[in-house]
Amino acid sequence: MWEQKLINTERGEFEVFVAGSGEPLCVTHLYSEFNERGNYFADMFVNSFSVFLVNLKEAGNSPRVKNGDELSLSATSKDLEAIRRALGFERWSFAGHSTGGMLGLVYAAKHSSSLKRLMVGGATATKEYMEHKSSIYSFKNPLNETVKELLSILKSSDSTKEQRIQAGREWTEMSLYEPRLFDEYFSKPSSGKVVQKRLDYYINNELPTYDIRDHISHTNTPTIVFCGRYDSQCPFVYSEEIHNLLPNSKLYVFETSNHFPHLEEKERFCEMVEDFNELE
Repeated sequence: MWEQKLINTERGEFEVFVAGSGEPLCVTHLYSEFNERGNYFADMFVNSFSVFLVNLKEAGNSPRVKNGDELSLSATSKDLEAIRRALGFERWSFAGHSTGGMLGLVYAAKHSSSLKRLMVGGATATKEYMEHKSSIYSFKNPLNETVKELLSILKSSDSTKEQRIQAGREWTEMSLYEPRLFDEYFSKPSSGKVVQKRLDYYINNELPTYDIRDHISHTNTPTIVFCGRYDSQCPFVYSEEIHNLLPNSKLYVFETSNHFPHLEEKERFCEMVEDFNELE
C-alpha cells in the first residue's frame, strides 16, 4: 500500500501517495484519481525511485477548482512546481504515460530547471493524433464508432456499474496487443479512475488547440520517450516525433505492445526504468 500525504502549497493542499526509495520522481496522469493501492504505471518505478503519485485538482482530496482554467496543462504544471517546492526538492524527475506524458512535456517546456530527467510514453505533442487513421479516436478508424458508444456508457449517469465496468474493459482491450491477456494484466488491485471534470476540460478546452512542438524543441531535459509499436490511442509516429523534437532524448520501442508497455512487456520496461535512473 502507498502512504498518503497531504502537501500544503501556495496553490492549495494536494493529496500525494508515496512509495519506494531513491531519488524523487513525480508520477501523475492528466485526468486520473489515485488512492493507497497505487497505480500500474507508477508501481513500475518504486524499486528505483521515491515515487510521488499526485492527485491533481478535482482528484481525490486535492483542491476543487474555482474556474476551469485551473485544469489546463499550463496551470497543472504550476501545481506540480508548487508541490515540488513544498516537498523541499531542488529538482525531481517526472514520468507520465498517455496524457500524463503530455503533461510532462508541458512541465519540461515551462520548468526545465526543476527536472533532472523526464519519461514520456504513449503520448503526443500535437492534436493531430485525433485525425490519424491508426488512432481509435479518429473518425477514420473502423473502431471509432464503438469507442464513442463505450465512452458514452462510461460517462452516462444512467449506466449501471456493471455496464460501466464492461465498457471500460472493452475500451481497454482495444488498446492491448493481446486483448485475451486482459485478466492477467489487470488482476492486481490498483487505482486510476477517470476524473470526468478534468477529462471534459481536456477534450473541450485543451485538445482543440494543443500543439507544443515548437516549445519542446527548446527543451534540453534528459528524456526517455517510449511507445508500443501498435499504440492505438496515440500512434507510434507521434512518439517518434517527440523524440525527434527533443534534442536530448532516447527512444524505446516496444515491439509487442499497444498502449500499455508497462503491462505488456514488463521485463523490458523494467530495464528501461533502470536506464532512466542512470540518465544524465
